[in-house]
Amino acid sequence: MRNMTDDHTHVQEFFTVRAADWDSRFPSDGPTFAAAVADLGLRRGDRVLDAGCGTGRALPPLRAAVGASGVVLGADLTPAMLKAAVRAGRNRDGRLLLADVAALPLRSGSLDAVFAAGLIAHLPHPEKNLRELVRVVRPGGMLALFHPIGRAALAARQGRQITPGDLRAEANLGPLLHRSGWTMTSYVDEDARFLALAVRTRED
Repeated sequence: MRNMTDDHTHVQEFFTVRAADWDSRFPSDGPTFAAAVADLGLRRGDRVLDAGCGTGRALPPLRAAVGASGVVLGADLTPAMLKAAVRAGRNRDGRLLLADVAALPLRSGSLDAVFAAGLIAHLPHPEKNLRELVRVVRPGGMLALFHPIGRAALAARQGRQITPGDLRAEANLGPLLHRSGWTMTSYVDEDARFLALAVRTRED
């Protein structure tokens, strides 16, 4: 049976070897990130977390959305990814945290929104982990689950088939979010992007 340390090690190993050239492998993703952030509907002064921020590609549009008075945090489990974010200068747009999204060092209800790019596929315990994101967001706060390409395009890139158990399938993701304390408000799965938006509905 895998334990949490095993899960952490697997994720860190996967991303550590990819951190140095991550941005150069996907150089045209910037506008797609910016469009997804726009759909999140952030306001000036909002407090937002980029969960599993990687090299921080979402941090500049998140900062632009919330302005100088807002708070932007980027949390990632892999030190090499955070170092790549610093090399790219994205630490100027948000505070970087070496942290596991399954146990965030944040106060309950302290955020207005969470942005998560490519995160759900790497969550060892999706329902439990999504509940942790519920914990740190205020009631009525938003969640964006994003990927710069859709499910079919990603599967083709990886040389695999989409399976019925794919967590990002609308029929699976909606109930998963509901069990975790979120209500899905929109779902887009196109070749050019994947974006599911949800609102926090669970009251603690």
